[in-house]
Amino acid sequence: MDARTMTDRQGGVFPSFGLEEYLVDRFQRTILFWDILRKRGNNYLAHIKAGLPPILIFEYEMVIDGRNFDKPVNYAMARIVDRRRPETTKVAKGEKRRITRMGEVVDHEGLPARPIVIIDPRAGHGPGIGGSKLDSQIGIALEFGHPVYVVLFYPNPEESQQLVDVHQAEVRFLEKIVELHPDAPRPAVIGNCQAGWAAALIGADRPDLTGLLIFNGSPLSYWGGTEGRNPMRYRGGLYGGIWLTSLACDLGNGTFDGAHLVAGFEDLNPANTFWSKFRQLFVKVDTEEKRFLDFERWWGGFYRMNWEEIHFIVDRLFIGNELEQGKLHLEDGRLIDMKNIRSPVFAFASAGDNITPPPQALNWIKKVYGSVREIKRCNQIIIYMVHEKVGHLGIFVSGSVARKEHRQILANLGWLEYLQPGLYEMVIDEPPRHPEQEDWRVRFVQREMEDLLRLDDSRTDEQAFSQVNKVSRLNDAVYSLYVRPWLRLAMNEPLADLFRRLHPLRMQRYLISDMNLFLMPVKMLAEPVKTHRMPAAADNPFVVMEKLCSDLLELNLNCYRDLRDQSQEYLFKTLYDNPLTASFLWEEQAEQEKPVQAPAGNGSEREREKTRLRQLAEKGTFVEAAIRVMTAVGGRDRMLDVREFQTAERILQSHEKLRTLTLGEVKVIAREQANLLAVVPQKAIRALGAMGLTQKERREVLDIAETIAAADEQVMGPRERKILASLQQVLQKEDIMAVKRAKKA
Repeated sequence: MDARTMTDRQGGVFPSFGLEEYLVDRFQRTILFWDILRKRGNNYLAHIKAGLPPILIFEYEMVIDGRNFDKPVNYAMARIVDRRRPETTKVAKGEKRRITRMGEVVDHEGLPARPIVIIDPRAGHGPGIGGSKLDSQIGIALEFGHPVYVVLFYPNPEESQQLVDVHQAEVRFLEKIVELHPDAPRPAVIGNCQAGWAAALIGADRPDLTGLLIFNGSPLSYWGGTEGRNPMRYRGGLYGGIWLTSLACDLGNGTFDGAHLVAGFEDLNPANTFWSKFRQLFVKVDTEEKRFLDFERWWGGFYRMNWEEIHFIVDRLFIGNELEQGKLHLEDGRLIDMKNIRSPVFAFASAGDNITPPPQALNWIKKVYGSVREIKRCNQIIIYMVHEKVGHLGIFVSGSVARKEHRQILANLGWLEYLQPGLYEMVIDEPPRHPEQEDWRVRFVQREMEDLLRLDDSRTDEQAFSQVNKVSRLNDAVYSLYVRPWLRLAMNEPLADLFRRLHPLRMQRYLISDMNLFLMPVKMLAEPVKTHRMPAAADNPFVVMEKLCSDLLELNLNCYRDLRDQSQEYLFKTLYDNPLTASFLWEEQAEQEKPVQAPAGNGSEREREKTRLRQLAEKGTFVEAAIRVMTAVGGRDRMLDVREFQTAERILQSHEKLRTLTLGEVKVIAREQANLLAVVPQKAIRALGAMGLTQKERREVLDIAETIAAADEQVMGPRERKILASLQQVLQKEDIMAVKRAKKA
């Protein structure tokens, strides 16, 4: 008899509509669900007992421990020594392992591979999320043959540890890497989330130590955001500013509990926090256990910061927004100016990120430089990429993002330094349907500041945040004067530890563990249930009805979230974005509305640079001419395809006059020629005819230009034809004149 029928007392049969099947399945799922939560609690307790170690799945060896410095910090640097991916492992379908000189992907012919340094966020959690699975930043970097270093940190800060001490420690880490790899290109530094601004501090303070800087979901423009979509930026103003952080530190006896930050993240999406993630675990209870427990092990590892660190971060960065304004002074008085960054910068954001939305990740480019012309004047290269929908954690946790976006970033790492100075968007086209072709087509498209501003509705709404900054410091001064002395007298470490243990995020873990004797039946029943599992059919009417109820509950929680966020945004604007507040804090607002000013003497400096480049344009040999036309033709349509880079590389490796160049020489010449084309493009083309090339060399330069033009396998457009016509006119001019002279003779 079918499981969906029941027999009555007279022996008749009537339909049960799958009720028995549904009840058996839901009973089993309930047991397995609570057993997984019990294991989560046990893992939490075991993790604490082990000292909250990094969640890296890769083996590593310690290189430097910052706790041994003269000014000790709870930071350390380790090198990954376990590949986990054998050399014979196949890479993604269609992906060709590039062994190059320019791409720098794999050690080749004695060329040391570029080191990769990964800094994970210290935002309440522990380190290691960038290497928590094989398909991760670390896994991809190892697959491409890079030496990989990770910056780790311990659960508790050192006494009197300040942000400047952490910064100095990270600088020493980079110095050590340069010392260990003296012949390799400067290390690429990847900053995930909060670690992005830490990487920016290093690049601005010590530009000689860093290669490419990669900011993944990193907040650098803390006031940026879109009205009605990014409510997190209003919280600081609604809470009265930094004083609440000071209160949390005092209740922690001088340290800030990272669980508060995690609770703030969870509060953004109550539907997911209180229902959806547990609902997903319940529905996929047979397959979701490992993923859930692995993630919760990191999500529940709460780390601490001391008062000096968190106060500086919240007051000077998040509320004060001093980094992008060029006003950030470290505790030792050192000024950090992001214009000092000399290495290329790659910023990765996502439209689906509600913690660091694209305006917060990218608006600093406009604030710091003002225009693309200024970026070029500073000889800087900035690349950005915006994912369509992945959430904040997915930017550096998602396996699919690692296999696509991070793979392409690291696979094309070496090419970025060959771009002309300017602003670019990295575009990864959808894969073709033909499996024999490469999976992805990567392009670097030149952009203007207007393209960045389209990601934000307006920047006028940021004026109110300068007023929040003043109110915040006033409230903190009042708190420090009248409340803190009494609270510090009452607090001690045992009481602070009790408060930490009573935090809801901790209680929900250790109360649902083997510490709770009421869960003993769950533990005893879990294995028999797995052995005799009887899942209900997906089309069971009760399963369908349950899903409808779940969707309705999730919808109601989302409605609550939207109503709450809109109310908070309205309240924020009422408090800070009104004429009364603006008049009371007029000076700060007026300062914010000042346009970006060019540095003193900028005009004369630019003219001197143009004069120098005009004189340089006619100097050089066949090598400079060949690299110049590669750069000119490659960027003729305001876009560079990776295939053009690869074609240029093949030319460099095969031509008898070019293949003797070292990687360092190619980079210097390419950067110089790119700068020349960016500042005096017409003169750079016309000057090719005055460089003293032989007839054979001019024809070879033209052949190189035509080869690069055909590299992307597309029909030649008007821009391509125009640049090729200009090159032909300049390079064949001497041949035409020689023919005319021969005819006259």
